[in-house]
Amino acid sequence: MAWLRANLFNNMFNSAVTLLLGMLLVYAVSHLWGWGIHHAVWAADAEQCNAARGAGACWGVVAEKYRVIIFGRYPFEEQWRPFAATLLLMALLLASCMRMFWKPWLAALWLGVLAVFFTLMHGGVFGLSVVTTDQWGGLPLTILLASLSVVGAFPLSILLALGRMSALPVIRTLCTVYVELIRGVPLISVLFMASFLFPLFMPEGFSIDVLLRVLVAMTLFAAAYLAEVIRGGLQAIPRGQYEAAASLGLTYWQMQRKIILPQALATVVPGIMNNFISTFKDTSLVTIVSLYELTGSLDLAVNSDPNWMAYKLEGYLFIAAIYFVFCFSLSRYSQWVERQVNRGKAH
Repeated sequence: MAWLRANLFNNMFNSAVTLLLGMLLVYAVSHLWGWGIHHAVWAADAEQCNAARGAGACWGVVAEKYRVIIFGRYPFEEQWRPFAATLLLMALLLASCMRMFWKPWLAALWLGVLAVFFTLMHGGVFGLSVVTTDQWGGLPLTILLASLSVVGAFPLSILLALGRMSALPVIRTLCTVYVELIRGVPLISVLFMASFLFPLFMPEGFSIDVLLRVLVAMTLFAAAYLAEVIRGGLQAIPRGQYEAAASLGLTYWQMQRKIILPQALATVVPGIMNNFISTFKDTSLVTIVSLYELTGSLDLAVNSDPNWMAYKLEGYLFIAAIYFVFCFSLSRYSQWVERQVNRGKAH
C-alpha cells in the first residue's frame, strides 16, 4: 500500500491517470480474453473457425499447420531429422551458456554437434535421403542462422574493434571503412547482394550454396554492428590499465586477452546481448531470398490452403510467441551475466 500511495496515488492528477489507465487495461484484457480464449476455436476445423469468425480467434490454423510452420518445406515423413537436429543444437547453446562447460573442449563439442546437425539435415549418409538446403526452413533454419551468425560475428567483431583503435593507419582505415560501409546499408541489401549479385562474379559453372551465402552475409553484417559495441567498451577502459599492463612486460595480445578485453566485454554485456537478439530477429528477412524460416514458413503454410488464408493473424501470434520465448530467455541470461560481473567487481 505504501508503494501504491507513493508511486501511483501521490496526488490528484496521478491518481486520475492511474484509474484511467487501469480501466483501459481492464477493458483491453477482457476483450483479448474473450477473443483469444473464451470464444476461440482450438480444433483444426475450418467450418468452426468460419462460424466464430469475428468473435473469437481460430487457433485451429496452428493445430492444422504447425508442422509446416515449424519445419517449412522439409519432407513430411523425414521431419524427425530436423526435430532431432534442432534439439541437439539447442542443447549445445544451453551448455555454452553455463559456466561449467566453459572449457577448451567446448570448441570441439561445437564442431561435433554442427557436423551431426548438418548430417541429419542434409542426409546422404547412413541411409538418410538427401534433402537440399532449399527445402530447409522453419525453426531449425532460424536457430541455425542466428546461432552461427552470432558465433562467427563475435570474434570478427573483436578484431574489427581492435583494428579501429589500432595505431597502424592502414589497419585502422580498413576496419573503419568496412564498419561504416556495412552499417550504411540495410541487411536486405546485403542479402540481395549475397544471393543475386555475388554469383555473377563467380566463374562459370561454379556456385556457392545460397544458405552459405546468406550465412556469411548475416555474419559480416552482425560483426559490423557488434564491433561498435565492443569498441565502446574498449574506450571505457582507463588509460592506466594499458600502462599498467605495459609495465608488467605483457605483449599486445597478452594485454588484450588477460586485462583489457575481459573488462571491456563485461562493460558492454547489455549491448552485446541486444545485438544477439537483433540478429535472431533479423533472420526473418531471409524470406526475400527464398529461404523459408519461421515467418516464410507461415506464409507457405497458410497461402497454399484457401481454407486457412483468413487466419494468418493467429499464425503470426504463434510465431511472435516463439520469438518472445527465445528473446526473453536471452534477455534473462544477459541479466544473469551482468549479476555475475557485478559480483566480481564487488569483490
